[in-house]
Amino acid sequence: MELIKAQGKRFLDASNRERIFRGINIGEKNAPKELKKGDRFYLDLDDAFFRRCVSLGFNVIRLGLTWEDLEPEKGQINESFLRSVDEIFDKAAAYGVFLFLDMHQDLWSSFGNGIGDGAPLWASITDGARPKPAKFVWAEGYFWGKAVHRAFDHFWANTPVLGKGVQDHFADIWQLLARRYGDHPALLGYDLLNEPFPGSPGGKVFRKLILRAVRVVVFSPSFHRIQALGDLTHKDRRDHLLDHLTGDILRKVTKAGEKLIRSFDTEQYSPFVDRMTGAIREVTDKGILMMENCYYSNLGIPYSAHKARRGIGGPEDNNVCFAPHAYDFTVDTPAYDFANAGRVGEMFAEHRRSQERLDLPVIVGEWGGGGDGERWLPHITFLLNLFDRNAWGHTYWAYQPDFFDRPLMRVLVRPYPTAVNGTIDAFSYDSETGVFEMTYTTPPVADAAVPTLVYLHRTPKSVAADGTYSLEPIYGSEARTLSITAGAGTHAVRAEL
Repeated sequence: MELIKAQGKRFLDASNRERIFRGINIGEKNAPKELKKGDRFYLDLDDAFFRRCVSLGFNVIRLGLTWEDLEPEKGQINESFLRSVDEIFDKAAAYGVFLFLDMHQDLWSSFGNGIGDGAPLWASITDGARPKPAKFVWAEGYFWGKAVHRAFDHFWANTPVLGKGVQDHFADIWQLLARRYGDHPALLGYDLLNEPFPGSPGGKVFRKLILRAVRVVVFSPSFHRIQALGDLTHKDRRDHLLDHLTGDILRKVTKAGEKLIRSFDTEQYSPFVDRMTGAIREVTDKGILMMENCYYSNLGIPYSAHKARRGIGGPEDNNVCFAPHAYDFTVDTPAYDFANAGRVGEMFAEHRRSQERLDLPVIVGEWGGGGDGERWLPHITFLLNLFDRNAWGHTYWAYQPDFFDRPLMRVLVRPYPTAVNGTIDAFSYDSETGVFEMTYTTPPVADAAVPTLVYLHRTPKSVAADGTYSLEPIYGSEARTLSITAGAGTHAVRAEL
């Protein structure tokens, strides 16, 4: 496996090929209770899993661990758990699949009773506040949970616990992981903290958003109240009531939280990223630092953090990517069948603006999130087309043991360039006609013998490509790798599948 680095808005390998990553989230957070082991990662990812993974075009896994998995008691590292992670890394390398480590959290911690996941109880400072079970949605603790808010407040303040700041303890865990996996050929990078939450200011943001939403619905001329009322009162139109909450309306609502999130990004989150980056770089220069957006920027609130630095006040790191998340707000509900492209498109448009500002490549760390049925699959196709236009990598949320056999695979699995000898100009796939197209430019200084590789999810009916090409089977499946060699210049590829 070739070492991957970030340069400008692209990922490059050791042959200076532009790389695109497609994959899935697999993590302890999403593990069914009956599969939780405690002393091992919940799944044994074997040869059959990785063969299927590669055959479906997945070349990266966002591997979700939690601090509680790794250090349930202060100073007591869960070595047996880490050995199972070692096995996953070794198996992934054997099949050419990259991994990036996601330090996952939801609602900060399980707090010993399964409310959320993330930090161990010993690192959860709540000033005596106790978490409460959710009554409506799992995320309630973010909106009004005092225990969640105070635990995050103390984390961002680096409050001492057991003789050291809680962020400094967290940095120790990242150093342990960097030391263990920094030289592993399967390592892509380090996703420092899943969906960082602002703490007490996050509760204020929630209240501001609700108040602004009410005002927009009642007073804004952009919201068509009479039409919405008609949809509400007609049973056959009720499913599309949320279509009135367009991307434009969403932006009017989310503006209410911009000031508080800007303050969090610049005053709490950026220093945290710098502290973790500095800690990791003390151990290794290998691996890409992955900067996420905060929980509320999943809704399209602008992201204001600066590019990761090697320690607070240090120089910028030169191996960083942006790893945003976004979901339509109907996710995790039956209304996801009617997820709105305009809303989620506006969220990702804001992430695109952040990419331009930071000049970083992108892997969308979480997206999708559909459940049963198939009515929401056109929404997934819309997002895949958007990601292709931006040349973004992505990891779908989330893998379950039956994942590869779901109807979702009919749209999620599709052609894309995995390694391009030069610069990708554009690529696309039309799922209705079955046509994949790409243009790319190979510079005169490139080695013409280095192949450009395209994943094709089935054997093509026809291929047109500059230079010479071959089709190579993938583990006995109908999928193929299209390998192209061409000299300097701008090249076109077309495959009909």
